[in-house]
Amino acid sequence: MKKVLIAGRFAGRNVVYSFLKFERLPPVMEKYEEAREKALKNLKTADHMLYVTYPVLQDPKLLVSILDNVFLALTSTMTTILWHQRLFKKIPPFHDNFESKFNLFRAKIVPAHKIEKKYEEFIREIQEIIALHRKSKVEFRRKDSFIICQDDYSTISVTVPQLKDYVRIVKEFVSIMEDIVKHE
Repeated sequence: MKKVLIAGRFAGRNVVYSFLKFERLPPVMEKYEEAREKALKNLKTADHMLYVTYPVLQDPKLLVSILDNVFLALTSTMTTILWHQRLFKKIPPFHDNFESKFNLFRAKIVPAHKIEKKYEEFIREIQEIIALHRKSKVEFRRKDSFIICQDDYSTISVTVPQLKDYVRIVKEFVSIMEDIVKHE
């Protein structure tokens, strides 16, 4: 809302008119729409890095960035479903942290929408790999893989074929999210 002043002459006198001008506000996105956009952006980034950037650079350090984007796409997809269900009061309020969202997703969303358990297990697996990467003291590159060493020196490797499979699973999960949001 803006205040607009117009000065002029009326009947031989100087006058000033004051008007309130109402401007149309841009549409406000719901929280689930914002989370959906973020999920699609992270998935697109992971896909591009895996199929375009990595073949050109051949740097295994990129594999961790791709894995990060896969995880962000997963969590944003899960968050999209939760916020959509919350909008329609189908689930209780939740804290904005991974554990709270994941537990609510597992308890309410998976059974209600008959989502396969493999997606729940996949989200947990990726989250554990990311957590190990963050607290790992030793990481190194070996040929076409990135190796993460745990405290007991057992290793987890991140490879290109593995990430291609992860991106495929995330695309399936995003498709499930789109169906849930579209049909309710």
